Amino acid sequence: MGSNHVPIDEYLKMITDMIVLCGTLSLSLFFWLVSIVISSYSGTLQPVSPWRWLFSILVPLTLTVRALKRRSLDHSGALGALLVGFVLTMANFSFFSALLAFFITSSRLTRWGGPQKKKIDPDYKEGGQRNWVQVFANGGIPTEVALLYMIEAGPGEIPIDFGKQYSASWMCLSLLGALACSTGDTWASEVGPVLSKSKPRLITTWEEVPAGTNGGVTAVGLLASFLGGLTVGVAYFIAQLLMVSNLHLADPQWPVLVYGGVAGLLGSMLDSFLGAHMQYSGFDSSIGKVVSYESATTQRICGKPILDNNAVNLFSSILVALILPGLAWGMWPR
Repeated sequence: MGSNHVPIDEYLKMITDMIVLCGTLSLSLFFWLVSIVISSYSGTLQPVSPWRWLFSILVPLTLTVRALKRRSLDHSGALGALLVGFVLTMANFSFFSALLAFFITSSRLTRWGGPQKKKIDPDYKEGGQRNWVQVFANGGIPTEVALLYMIEAGPGEIPIDFGKQYSASWMCLSLLGALACSTGDTWASEVGPVLSKSKPRLITTWEEVPAGTNGGVTAVGLLASFLGGLTVGVAYFIAQLLMVSNLHLADPQWPVLVYGGVAGLLGSMLDSFLGAHMQYSGFDSSIGKVVSYESATTQRICGKPILDNNAVNLFSSILVALILPGLAWGMWPR
């Protein structure tokens, strides 16, 4: 009886994957048909081309399968990533480009410096193996914004121009800010512990704290967060240059690069600030590492056990997505 147990588990997993895949295909086909029906009644919304629909399915699917094989995502994470990838690609290829920059660089950096990270992080996993909760903590806000963007402007690429496309430009920057925030935070937490020679300092009190403390920042980590956001901004900008035909008629697009870098840095600092207050950090003398739980052998460093890492990531990206486009609107060169 026991020998059949594993194959049945595998069989059920395969069936579940097939159901979800068929569901995703059906949903995407539904999106496409709805867009064609609406466009035939309303002159403002363009129908989605079959090629765009196919690209939005096949490319995220290929990348997700590859990530699953490389153990960057577990099964639930792969299904979540497939949904996020489909919605962002369908909405705007610049969104897809920014998401791709986040996903590829974050997956690579998570694998980099494994032995060093194992010494610091008791929960370190080889390859990262993000689950659906982690995927939606980073990709949930961009997915929501991309859906709103499709309702507002329809699927397609537009230049960021507050004068001509006020709300759609706001949504583009909101989505870019959320992705840059997640990238900046990931780069800081993956690069800082490996390259920084100095001990991290707590962002609230500027006291030295052990590596791995929530809310601890280093100069290397902050620089990495700016570069991470900048990378996402560059990916978005390149897609704009390639995909938008009337860029010369719109406001300049280069501020997207600065915006990405600032969103990465601000997002990482916000994440650290929330982490220092809302996440418990204590030094566990029995394993010699910083942990997020209280026990008899743990001495508190900072924070209260209110939020976990995923919730902090989510709140940071919400704040950046809400606040930063307004500041950009006031400073964008016309």
